[in-house]
Amino acid sequence: MLRLPPFTLHRPHTLAEAARILAGEGAAAGAPVRAVAGGTDLWPNMKRRHQKASQVVSLNGIAPLRGISNGDGVRLGATATLTEVAAHPLVRAKYPDLAKAVTSISAPVLRNMGTIGGNVCVDTRCTYYNQNEEWRRAIDYCLKEEGHTCWVAPGSPRCWAISASDSAPMLLALGARVRLVSAQPGIVERVEPLEVLYQDDGIAYLTKRPDELVAEILVPEESATGHCRTGFEKLRRRGSIDFAVLSVAAAVWTDAAGVVTRARLRLGAVASYPVPCVESEQALEGQALGEETIAAAAKAARRAATPMDNTDFQAQWRGVMVERTVERVLRRLM
Repeated sequence: MLRLPPFTLHRPHTLAEAARILAGEGAAAGAPVRAVAGGTDLWPNMKRRHQKASQVVSLNGIAPLRGISNGDGVRLGATATLTEVAAHPLVRAKYPDLAKAVTSISAPVLRNMGTIGGNVCVDTRCTYYNQNEEWRRAIDYCLKEEGHTCWVAPGSPRCWAISASDSAPMLLALGARVRLVSAQPGIVERVEPLEVLYQDDGIAYLTKRPDELVAEILVPEESATGHCRTGFEKLRRRGSIDFAVLSVAAAVWTDAAGVVTRARLRLGAVASYPVPCVESEQALEGQALGEETIAAAAKAARRAATPMDNTDFQAQWRGVMVERTVERVLRRLM
């Protein structure tokens, strides 16, 4: 049986209190201080010693983080569960493919515990990292956890673990923003495009500081049904439980003549962050959604993806499936 290591658990009741603990004595001393809500990612990672923490700050007692409300789109509190997000009437009516993406995460039991904030920040994954302690020690650890070599690309100076969030690509396609809160020393808030939260590094995949909390995700009204068309598809071995080996999220805006005026296309699970397909977006914009336009956008998406041999299925096959899956998603928007 895998057991959690010893740590101090804090249960604040306000966002300000939680922010102060994160920025407090443990953080200043360099000891890991982590936030937890559902714990579906952190607790298993701590049991396998992937992540360490001397102090853990529970966000479950902070009521304002739980809500889902209307307000120039929809506002998703960071500790709203994945089940609550997927089932909420506002989300289902305005952003049906966001509901679809969230429903694709794991299985009902874990969606009942996991939170939207946790999924946005979920740890990157890799065949050489997501193993038990004894297995990782036997191969001399990897770059992401105490080692000095990335076993996916031994000559590389960086980690190639892949982005594992299924909600992030769809939220990015919808143009979502994120509200971050910290204490330095007063309570400081900033709202940024969700795009800036991620970077292409398997270890430092989030740009937020360790003392910052994701408090809220804001999905704009301009991306709601009636303003744009959206699509989402997830590729994995089984129909539930499994992490994605590819996810495709798209949003397109068209004029009265059906010409695409704006497009956003994001790929999940093919790099250390949700990949923007800029070339694909350019192929779509200014064109009507037709077979030739879609084929050009799909080929460009394949060039944007860099699947590697660090998850399920062969990397070459996953690369081919990028083009095929983008085609399927975009055809549904025609």
